[in-house]
Amino acid sequence: MMTVAVAHCGSVSALTLGLPVSMAVPEAKGTLPKAMFLKLPISAKLKQRLQTEVESITMLALLRPANTGTAADGGRTPEILVIGLRLTGRTDAVPAELVELISSIRSRSGIVFACVREVPYEGSTREECAFAVRRNVPVKPGRPAVTKVYAGRWRPAGEAQLEPFGETMDELWDSLCAQAILDDIDGSGLDARIARRDELARLKADEAKLAKDHQRVRDPARRNEIYAKLHKVRARIAQLEG
Repeated sequence: MMTVAVAHCGSVSALTLGLPVSMAVPEAKGTLPKAMFLKLPISAKLKQRLQTEVESITMLALLRPANTGTAADGGRTPEILVIGLRLTGRTDAVPAELVELISSIRSRSGIVFACVREVPYEGSTREECAFAVRRNVPVKPGRPAVTKVYAGRWRPAGEAQLEPFGETMDELWDSLCAQAILDDIDGSGLDARIARRDELARLKADEAKLAKDHQRVRDPARRNEIYAKLHKVRARIAQLEG
């Protein structure tokens, strides 16, 4: 039986991510030419970033009810794509604006981006992978929809894994987003958990700044004012971490 070569982004493929071959895109069909995105009505700056920061764009996997065993519940997510972005090394960060651009073309599809870069490591180099997703941000009823790009941590490419989990495509999408953003397979209550994580990060940054200010300031009234703010921030951190 002949084995079909699967699409890959550097060393990363659907199979190295832990996905079954039934979800993998064949190598012959995986390449997404950058030219197709450069033709879009985007700014000159974004076109330049696409040309200089991204080496290649590859469709790695396609998840649908037929190959995931999940129910097509008619919800938010009819299909989920896994797209590899091989980066040139011009930037250390996941290119959020480019993730936003590519996601906007398939706005109904969930897309997990496997961003791959090569970095110096112990006198040589190694490939690293970070996942990124674009999700709708909760807004009040009647407000326009808002989206945001979230990125997970960089890790050795061989350790980057995705596990299909959920009974519906919407649950599967939330689980994959949780894996990408929080390193957690549980996708329940994800928006609230992301908001909690982000608030904690802001509060800890505020705590560090207020602690330094409290040590630096000599005026007693000002020190008391800063301490009151610091106490309030620490109480909220304890509440969120409790």
